[in-house]
Amino acid sequence: MKKYKLAIVGATGLVGRSVIQVLEEKKLPIESYGLFASKKSVGKSFSILGKNYVVEELTSNSFDTGFDFAIFSAGSEISKKYAPIAAKKGCIVVDNSSYFRMYKDVPLVVPEVNPEDILSHHGIIANPNCSTIQAMLPLKAIDDLYTIKRIVYSTYQAVSGAGKDALCDLENIDGKKPLKKFPHPIYNNCLPHIDVFLENGYTKEEMKMIQETRKILHRPNLKITATTVRVPVQNSHSESINVELEKDFKTDDLICALKSFPNLIVIDDPSTNSYPMAIQATGHDEVFVGRIRRDESVKSGVNLWVVADNIRKGAASNAVQIVEKLINF
Repeated sequence: MKKYKLAIVGATGLVGRSVIQVLEEKKLPIESYGLFASKKSVGKSFSILGKNYVVEELTSNSFDTGFDFAIFSAGSEISKKYAPIAAKKGCIVVDNSSYFRMYKDVPLVVPEVNPEDILSHHGIIANPNCSTIQAMLPLKAIDDLYTIKRIVYSTYQAVSGAGKDALCDLENIDGKKPLKKFPHPIYNNCLPHIDVFLENGYTKEEMKMIQETRKILHRPNLKITATTVRVPVQNSHSESINVELEKDFKTDDLICALKSFPNLIVIDDPSTNSYPMAIQATGHDEVFVGRIRRDESVKSGVNLWVVADNIRKGAASNAVQIVEKLINF
């Protein structure tokens, strides 16, 4: 079996560290790794499957040694500059930033949903937004059977999705320290504001969900609206998703479709207060769905509650899954 070489860009961040953890768990046929980050992180070391790797500074020459794959988790500006350099040197880049997601020639992939899109890459594959990724599994299962007419997203997104500084803000219980990330305190508070506001009144995060959903499902005219909210939870995003369908459905049949979809776990038993929660999802790669019930205000609609670990399935694990697909194709 061929052995591969993989680079991790942004290796010392929350997502980068999770990528390393997932790679250790997956044990893919990767012979060696390269860890890259900014100058301030140079010299830090990580063990991967018993071998020690030292973090190097990312430069234009970092990919000269012949990497097969690279997972980028260092932000849009880094991806903009260095991902094309890596691709030109024969490295297939899986990019966690938002920079390439809406490029027409860059596939945007959730492996359980649109794995065939991977094959159309030109050296760069985009990892979707964390809140989009987890929604795609139940929506794909439903769309295949009943054809989605409209989606209403309301998200309850964990603080870890905004990085290390955001977690510091969550720990700022007494409010005596200056805020590092958010414009208002997040402890004991909810902020209906993720990313910057746009001219249409939506935030960039909300428009990401709308545009990315259409691209992944290959439904460019699908009607979607979204409100994204940051909540004082450390990890794992929760989402209320209201879906209006073109075809009528039986709730039991729809639930069966969700149960049979890869890496989607149904937790839905009101009699025992069983439903997905953030504390259950943390540390897992599966997506959890519950509170499945007919929307009685429209002819054919359903409500879902969807939860997943935003650092793992929402970023690191999805990226590693893409690499795994590339190896196995």
